[in-house]
Amino acid sequence: MLQKIPQVPQEQFTDADYFIYCLEAVPNIETDKASEAQKSLEQLTMQYGIASIYKTCDTIEGLEDSLSALVSDDHNFKDYEIIYLVITGEANSVCLNGYYYSLQEIAEIFEGRLSGKIVHFSNAKVLDLSREEAQYFLDITGAKGLSGYGNELNEITSANLDKAFFNLFEENENMLEVVEELHQKYYTACKLLDFRLYY
Repeated sequence: MLQKIPQVPQEQFTDADYFIYCLEAVPNIETDKASEAQKSLEQLTMQYGIASIYKTCDTIEGLEDSLSALVSDDHNFKDYEIIYLVITGEANSVCLNGYYYSLQEIAEIFEGRLSGKIVHFSNAKVLDLSREEAQYFLDITGAKGLSGYGNELNEITSANLDKAFFNLFEENENMLEVVEELHQKYYTACKLLDFRLYY
């Protein structure tokens, strides 16, 4: 079920060309309990006026259907720039419903369909790729960047740093400048969580 985050009045979006699409893996999509990621996106909307769509999935088919629907059908949100994935997994894989899928498999599912997007993982999963693995994902999907964290700290969530990243990106579309500014402003958090960007 597609859930739109409560929006601030439309007149505040004079340049409404920046959206975040969040897809969170959950044990069961029937649950109504608001997750930390969902609350974080609501704060992002209220504080900074950044629009987002939040959706859950519990299988690889759900992940594929969600992103496919967005890419092909959702013309109102065709200008989203960041795909925010809150999914557990390991260095080069995601875990859905107890099954692991490599980022190569994910890339092949979305071949050529993420053109110009930044795919950002929360620290629910460590993102640790070789240069070849990252390049393969970017080449196959067309994404312009793949970002996330090298450290999975169970006691520390990346939600606040994710919000800072999204907000900085709204102000400046130069991905490398945004990452540099993120490290300048939030050095300790970036180091602790090991923020990384593949492009």
